[in-house]
Amino acid sequence: MRINWFLVGIVAAAVIASIVPARGAAVPVVDWTVTVLVFLLFLLYGARLEPRETLQGLQHWRLHLTILACTFVVFPLVGIALRVLTPWAISPVLYLGLLWLTLVPSTVQSSINFTSIAHGNVPGAIVSATTSNLLGTFVTPVLAFLLVSSGSGITISASSIVDVLLQILLPFILGQLSRPLTARLVTEHGRPLKFIDNGVILAVVYSAFSSGVREHIWSMTSPAQLGVTILICLLLLALMLWLSWALGGWLGFNRPDRIAIQFCGTKKSLATGLPMATVLFTGQPVGLIVLPLMIFHMCQLIACGWIAGRYRRKWEADQLSSDHPAG
Repeated sequence: MRINWFLVGIVAAAVIASIVPARGAAVPVVDWTVTVLVFLLFLLYGARLEPRETLQGLQHWRLHLTILACTFVVFPLVGIALRVLTPWAISPVLYLGLLWLTLVPSTVQSSINFTSIAHGNVPGAIVSATTSNLLGTFVTPVLAFLLVSSGSGITISASSIVDVLLQILLPFILGQLSRPLTARLVTEHGRPLKFIDNGVILAVVYSAFSSGVREHIWSMTSPAQLGVTILICLLLLALMLWLSWALGGWLGFNRPDRIAIQFCGTKKSLATGLPMATVLFTGQPVGLIVLPLMIFHMCQLIACGWIAGRYRRKWEADQLSSDHPAG
């Protein structure tokens, strides 16, 4: 297995922030830097997305509705059900992190990549993943406003929703409007720009955990509760991987569509969920809140990479048998 240096970087940023957090005069510098970088991140997201391709792909509406239902209906329902685990199994803050994990949209790049590796419906995955992220810029804050405020001791104010719209939805729209000038640039320089994406996420991780250390987050939990959180994330991932595959079969989708449903409907975007959490949960232990999302993100990449390779080998075996029929 190849080393995923991005995951290594995420862990390293969290460890460095826990040892050498931003303090004193460095705090406002880091906060403003992260604000600017998050704005840039979603500006680039908007510049990359081709609206015409999305509109054309929406014709396969049953597939997209199924994937979006997994992301924004099934996941949140499971998140609500997990509340029975608090406070006897996990702390209220870690439960809030698990609930937040279930509310964020799907990933884009990894959903498409794994669908492609597994020989699934790649065009469907492209449209569903991008639509999920587009909707997530306002669906996720609204879900958080409704569920977090009523399910925990933390209140999300209307002004926090406005902050999310200004820092995330506004640059996304500006990126869309800039496409006549920027579309060629972001297409031709996709790989270098990916390093910008990853760098922004690492900066946000460092900022979130620096804030958490200043708020003494590690004294708010225990190794046992962290272990329980990891176990819950693994069980949640296993449940959604099984359910999304089974749901595709129950609804009569073919194998390529079921692959797209499984890989798009089970992903949760760290790139979207982490910056959004820093805006919504200002003044809260953000580092601890986003910890379940970080754990789930790492687990989903490892598990889906293995599953995609297994699907690819089956596709290759089927192709070989069809090219050389018995007898």
